[in-house]
Amino acid sequence: MSSDSNSRVPLVILGAGVIGLTIAYIAACDSDVAFDITILARDMPGDWHSQAWASPFAGASWSPSPLGGTDERVRRWEQITFDKLWEMAPSGLVKRSPSKVLGENDGVLSTIWWQDLVRDFSLLSESEVPAPYKVGISFNTVTANPTEYLSWLRSELESRGVVFRRQYIRSLDEVKPFVGKTGLLVNATSLGEHLAITSSRSLIGVEDTAMYPIRGQSIVVECTGLREFVTVRAEQVTSITPRPGLTQTNTAFLNGTYQVGNWDTSLDMSTAKGIFERCSTLAPCLKDEGTKILMHNVGLRPDRKGGPRVEAERISLPLVRSDGLAPNVGEDAEQQQNITVIHAYGMGAAGYQRSWGVALEVLSLLKENM
Repeated sequence: MSSDSNSRVPLVILGAGVIGLTIAYIAACDSDVAFDITILARDMPGDWHSQAWASPFAGASWSPSPLGGTDERVRRWEQITFDKLWEMAPSGLVKRSPSKVLGENDGVLSTIWWQDLVRDFSLLSESEVPAPYKVGISFNTVTANPTEYLSWLRSELESRGVVFRRQYIRSLDEVKPFVGKTGLLVNATSLGEHLAITSSRSLIGVEDTAMYPIRGQSIVVECTGLREFVTVRAEQVTSITPRPGLTQTNTAFLNGTYQVGNWDTSLDMSTAKGIFERCSTLAPCLKDEGTKILMHNVGLRPDRKGGPRVEAERISLPLVRSDGLAPNVGEDAEQQQNITVIHAYGMGAAGYQRSWGVALEVLSLLKENM
């Protein structure tokens, strides 16, 4: 397709988290279709302390997840993303890290579908597994630093003419003026519900009640001795993720909760103490005098019963509801129009590690529905 302005395809993306931004990047770089891209979001890169979106508070590393072992599409997303992030390491935006998964029993060995996805996979010998754990796996993984990585994506997009518009969208009807008569819409929204944010759970026209939160509380530290990604598969979640740093070096993400269905975004300092103590057992250098606590985080990972939703849907705007409760859109917007929505949400704690694979699938769906 020509890049002439008359043949440009309007593309509106709801959501400026890692999924929405990566979709925008893939679309902006596409050589076949000239997209005219607008990102609509209440929160976007720069809003690092807003708990209304999940991306700033993520561990942002590739870590084994069970779904990839049962869903071939998810496995493909993760393979594509791992390979892409691995290739990006020389830029400094991504860190290649030696990694360990430790477990109290052989259960961690029953779900190693990912052994050919990562680099340098091996089982640890008994002498290499620290007490009180019984089994361990070694491999090399990839990690991003959310503030630097999301800022890079935004900068790359703005340099390619992508427009960022800060707007709280309550209903799909509100995007009709941006999509126009020939445009496409991508729904890459987050969780919302109890937060003032556009969300797939509360967005009128989507209203996906299968969405639910997984509360994550974490600590960001500065510590010079951390070189290895370590995660423990036990009753209490514990992980240490050293981060890359173009502007701030020697930082790490200490994670310690995975609370399904918990909407509480308040900080619990007793939980923070438990996280720090468990991580210090794995890495005693955390208790060295030079260690600095940089930040306490609480974020809600947007998961979904039945797995992520990545699919196309044709909808008619303005919305018509049998209960008559669709918000009034005004006389100027009353002409009925069919548009294509590509949904891409519900990644839970795995948004970063699926982002490039999901974005490529969304691009394919966009082209199929033009």
